[in-house]
Amino acid sequence: MPDNPYSNGGKMEKSVVSVCQRYANDRTRLLDILLDIQHELKGITPAAMEVVAQRTGITRVEVEGVVSFYAFLSSEIKGERMIRVCDDIIDRQKGGREIAQIFAQELGVAVGGNSADGRFSLEYTPFLGMSDQAPSVMINDTIFTALTREKARRICSRLREGAEPADLVERYGDGNNAHLLIRSEVTNNIRHAGEVLLNTLDANAGLIRSLGSQPQAILDELDKAGLAGRGGAGFPTGRKWRVAADTRADRSYIICNADEGEPGTFKDRVLLTERADLMIAGMTVAAYSVNSTAGIIYLRAEYAYLRPWLKSVLQHRREQGLLGRAILGREGFDFDIRIQMGAGAYICGEESALISSCEGLRGEPKNRPPFPVEAGYLGYPTIVDNVETFCCAARIMELGSAWFGSIGTGRSTGTKLFSVSGDCTYPGVYELPFGTSVQQLLKQVDAPDAAALLVGGPSGQMINMSQFERRLCLEDLPTGGSVMVFSKRRNLLEIVDQYLQFFIDESCGYCTPCRVGNVFLKKRIEKVRKGLCELEDMDYLKELGRTIAMTSRCGLGHTSPNLVLSTMQNFPLVYAVLLKEHGDGLQASFDIQSALEESRRLAKRRSMIYDPNYDEA
Repeated sequence: MPDNPYSNGGKMEKSVVSVCQRYANDRTRLLDILLDIQHELKGITPAAMEVVAQRTGITRVEVEGVVSFYAFLSSEIKGERMIRVCDDIIDRQKGGREIAQIFAQELGVAVGGNSADGRFSLEYTPFLGMSDQAPSVMINDTIFTALTREKARRICSRLREGAEPADLVERYGDGNNAHLLIRSEVTNNIRHAGEVLLNTLDANAGLIRSLGSQPQAILDELDKAGLAGRGGAGFPTGRKWRVAADTRADRSYIICNADEGEPGTFKDRVLLTERADLMIAGMTVAAYSVNSTAGIIYLRAEYAYLRPWLKSVLQHRREQGLLGRAILGREGFDFDIRIQMGAGAYICGEESALISSCEGLRGEPKNRPPFPVEAGYLGYPTIVDNVETFCCAARIMELGSAWFGSIGTGRSTGTKLFSVSGDCTYPGVYELPFGTSVQQLLKQVDAPDAAALLVGGPSGQMINMSQFERRLCLEDLPTGGSVMVFSKRRNLLEIVDQYLQFFIDESCGYCTPCRVGNVFLKKRIEKVRKGLCELEDMDYLKELGRTIAMTSRCGLGHTSPNLVLSTMQNFPLVYAVLLKEHGDGLQASFDIQSALEESRRLAKRRSMIYDPNYDEA
């Protein structure tokens, strides 16, 4: 059994003190401190928390609050090999839970526990950002994709022999995935490259052009281009940046939200791999336009394998004069960027929660107003945009607003990156003009059996076949990028049930509507699946869903009922066939499951209607 790093109190304290000194005992870098301790000591015990509290000048309770908030931090000692199996619905449908059981059996470790020898820990994790190559597993910081039973057993065999996870990668992916600093088997799966982001381009041309303009001209150009934020909400980027520029303050900050945690979304993963220079150029344009000197890339913990690569890109840009002091020789324009690792919290995709995380706090949303562009990171004006938005801004400054505005619908300008996964032949990333119809996208991904589409992830909406002529754009079907395809054989209520559990697990717990309301939604959906609900229960679901959306504090609660509400509206028969016919507490005499059995046998597949005898896992 490996040595417990905490068995020697003096050694533990020395290690923790060293980590704290690495960050100058800065309380605002608490998340970095805890992540390093977790990495070095495999856990953050109460004794370690006490040392951190003393060194950073806060209470142990505050330290414990942060440790308990993030999934990648633990107050218990974990194994040398931390195995996280993705448990998103796409991974489940591709056999992810069977893969988890293979790891459990081969390594002698239960899901959620440690092996007897303390070498291995095994957990489910909500989403790894690999839906296009599921099922996927993360071992320490190494990602394994498209797992089969045989591949999982080979990995387990090598792990038992003591191999490093990075040495188990059997082949490298395409593009920069094969770079010396990445060496990952992740593939980009770029299926269609549009003219804005994924075709051949000069990453720094927009930055060079920007520095020849006045900051006001940059903001005007973004306004004319009609660039809207690519995270899903679609707020005008030029307007956001202008508020930050007009807010009087001693300093301001630029934060890139690379916490791509929405299930089914993975397009920013590709941009981080192949367009890191373009993203950083966009951040630098933003810094010039609002006179900022400091930026942060908030990188999700699940993309830790990209951190060395991104650090090297930042350093190379410093050496080229594209980052740091007097950028491109322009005296007075100093701007640099650091990487802030996340620690496994979906809520940190919300901009104010992300800012809290960067400040070393629990990733809880802040009250608004004031908005981050007025008072964000450390109380200063802060621009928070995602990877795709910064990339688009750099391209607009290169080729102009007229070029960008000529693409799309007029209201939704430019292209959009769509992350497509599920029941289709060609899952991957598609860069298409805004306004592309669902039917056109389905033709490209080859999904002739598509019966339902989840657009925008679990916080989006589920549409049926009669709606496939709708358009993917802000004025019709907005999405941050996730498009999940489900065929007729999939159980829609199972999907609803799982994602309600996801929202329950990922809620920060601050406000009652989200913390309690989603639990009530899930309990009622469970009753529906068992055939125990009546018509009145449908009214209850609708009313509760609307109440949660209207009264929650942040975007998680505002959107968590969407899947329930959209499936009730667009797939009413899925609910109707499971309702009791009577209000007397007795089951209806008509047995819908028996009636469907013959059609199932003839079709040799399940119905979309819930089958209580079937367990997808």
